[in-house]
Amino acid sequence: MRWVAATLGVLLLLAVAGWRAVEHTLSAPRAEAEPVTVVVPRGASVSAVARDLESRGLVRDARAFAWLARWRGDTGRIHAGEYDFRASHSARAILADLVAGRVKTYEVSLPEGLRVEEVADRLAAAGLVDGDTFVAFARDPASAEALGVAGPDLEGYLFPETYRLPRGLGTPEVARTLVAEFLTVWETLAATAAARDMDMGAVVTLASVVEKETGVPEERPRIAGVFHNRLRLGMRLESDPTTIYGIADFDGNLTRAHLEDGSNPYNTYKIEGLPPGPIANPGEAALRAVLEPEKTEYLFFVSRNDGSHVFSRSYSEHAANVDRFQRKGKRNRRSSE
Repeated sequence: MRWVAATLGVLLLLAVAGWRAVEHTLSAPRAEAEPVTVVVPRGASVSAVARDLESRGLVRDARAFAWLARWRGDTGRIHAGEYDFRASHSARAILADLVAGRVKTYEVSLPEGLRVEEVADRLAAAGLVDGDTFVAFARDPASAEALGVAGPDLEGYLFPETYRLPRGLGTPEVARTLVAEFLTVWETLAATAAARDMDMGAVVTLASVVEKETGVPEERPRIAGVFHNRLRLGMRLESDPTTIYGIADFDGNLTRAHLEDGSNPYNTYKIEGLPPGPIANPGEAALRAVLEPEKTEYLFFVSRNDGSHVFSRSYSEHAANVDRFQRKGKRNRRSSE
C-alpha cells in the first residue's frame, strides 16, 4: 500500500505544481504598469481578444486566457468597446472588466443654448460621433418621432449636461442618450405644463428663446414673463435670436432687411406666436422659467451690453432705453474709431 500512498503523493504534488503554474500564467505580468488602450471589435472571438492582449503584454499566455474564459462560461459575454488595461492586472481582472463592459469613457460638456451643429462639434471633438452624421440624424424629422419628442427635429431636445460616454456607441445611441436626459427632466415638468395648457413643443420652443435671450441666469423667469405677456396680448415676440436662427450663413450683422424678411419662418418680427420649433437646446432652468414665469407687467427689454437687460412696460419707455443702451452705444463706438 506504500506505493499507492507514494503515487497519490506524487499526483498531489503534480496537481499543486500544475495549479501554481496556471496561477502564475493567469497572474499579472508586471507589478506596476501604465494603462494600455485596447479596442475590442464587435463580434471578436475570445481567442482573438486573448492574442491581442498577449501581444500587448497584458496577459502572459493567450491560450490560458481563452481557457479561463471558456471554463467560466464567458466566451459569449465579452463586450465590445475601448478599454484601458494595465499589465499589473491579472487575467481574471481583465476578463471581469470585459464581461462587465467597463469600457473607457470620455467627458463632454454641453452647456445650455447650443444649436444642433454646436452640439455635434463638441461630440465630434471628443471622438464620440462623426459631426456631419450626427447633424444629419438630428435634423431628420424621423429621429424626433422615433425618440418621442415633439419638435420638427431634435433641436431643443439634446439636453445640456456633462456626459461621460464611451466611443463606438454610434450617432443614434448618443442622440438617444441626450434625448433620454431631456425626457427624464420633462417627466418632472409635464404636469405643470398641462396645467398651463402648454404642450412639450411649445414649452421647449419658448424655453429655447428665453435661453438665447438671457445672459444672466436670474433673468430667465422675468424674460419668460415678458414673452408670456406679449403672447397673451397678441403681440409678436420680436426676438433677434429667433430671426437669426432662420438666416442661412448668418454673418453676425442683423440688418433691417433681415427684420423685414417675411420669408424667414423664424422671423418673429413678422410671424405671429412662437417660431416653428426650438432655436437651441435649453436647460432645466429655462424650461422651468417658461412654466413658472415672473408675474410682471413688462412688455419689452433691451440689452445693457453686459449680458443683462433693462425692462419696460411701454413702448415709449422701451424706445428711450434702446436709444440709451443701443443707439448711443453705437454712436460712441463710431466716434471713438
